[in-house]
Amino acid sequence: MGALDHLKVLDLSRVLAAPWCGQILADLGADVVKVERPGAGDDTRSWGPPWMKDQAGNDTREAAYFMAANRGKKSITLDISRPAGQDIVKRLAQGADVLLENYKVGGLRQYGLDYASLAKLNPRLVYCSVTGFGQTGPYAPRAGYDFIIQGLGGLMSITGERDDLPGGGPQKVGVAVSDLMTGMYATIAVLAALAEREKSGLGQHVDMALLDTQVAMTANMAMNYLASGKPPARAGNAHPNIVPYQTFAASDGHIIVAVGNDGQFTRLCEIAEAPELATDPRFATNPARVKHRSILVPLLAERIGRKPMHFWSEALEAAGVPCGPINDIAQVFDDPHVQHRGMRIELPHPTAGKVPLVASPIKLSRTPVEHRSAPPLLGQHTDEVLAGIGLDEQAIAALRAQGVV
Repeated sequence: MGALDHLKVLDLSRVLAAPWCGQILADLGADVVKVERPGAGDDTRSWGPPWMKDQAGNDTREAAYFMAANRGKKSITLDISRPAGQDIVKRLAQGADVLLENYKVGGLRQYGLDYASLAKLNPRLVYCSVTGFGQTGPYAPRAGYDFIIQGLGGLMSITGERDDLPGGGPQKVGVAVSDLMTGMYATIAVLAALAEREKSGLGQHVDMALLDTQVAMTANMAMNYLASGKPPARAGNAHPNIVPYQTFAASDGHIIVAVGNDGQFTRLCEIAEAPELATDPRFATNPARVKHRSILVPLLAERIGRKPMHFWSEALEAAGVPCGPINDIAQVFDDPHVQHRGMRIELPHPTAGKVPLVASPIKLSRTPVEHRSAPPLLGQHTDEVLAGIGLDEQAIAALRAQGVV
């Protein structure tokens, strides 16, 4: 039994941020029904290649992107612009605990599916709206895109190499981190609203904005600015206050060396066969190393480049010097610890036979996460879900003939 198997979630969202929240709730046991546009579905269904493969190795119609954020959900197709479609959403919302949506601000009001309308039908409903800029403020009407939010919210100003170095300039993070973190914060907010409902008996409207989340997740960097009045700058992979604390090129790839004190630096120098660096007054202490960074780092880089990644990882780890390889994604899933933690799973799929998926990282001792089903085919559960609210086969067939489902 999942921790949230008593909850029903109506997921009207698409792409990544709000669907990520829905997937987390599904992993924890909630019954999540995803409402998609007839014929097209979630935008990310077409965001390929790559596509999932069938048992013969041929491409299916399922984009890998869609598979990343919709595990454990049921899919129904529904045209909510039609009165009959709106009526079905209302009936589903009456029996739901949570509704997720990421339409533009006010976009669902025209259909009578906004929070104020649905709260009248179900006062216990926790209604979570995810937008780029929130329900209020001068930017509220704008569409929100992760890439733009990473720039606008300051993350790209502190990500990337310094302007005066090769490859310098702002960089976005390699995944849509504003979307993903907003999905995480939305999950926390939904669970908080559900916990409060236990006392009040009432739901509430959760207003989640990508920009708010991006500002919040700048964390210590934001506090550095608030404390000093000086915006932090990009430092690439280097640390502004500790040396050496950065990436280095080994003979066959890159490693991270994170020396936190002078003793660790001495042991690094011994393994690098350069013990004289540890006693050099320019490098003997961390403040000195920071001051003479431009001299020390090339000396270390030359020595580290002589040997392969596995040498440095094993030798430095054995000596108590924090280090680690920079793996590509294939190497991540080949890592024995990642394998032990079960971060790659396979689930049955109607067209692909089995699909590989990334597991939930949540580990609960009494109510463990259950990966119940692969991301659904478009409309896979339409008949099942509609039957659950009292529609018979004839009524469902009529809706399908009208193009409502």
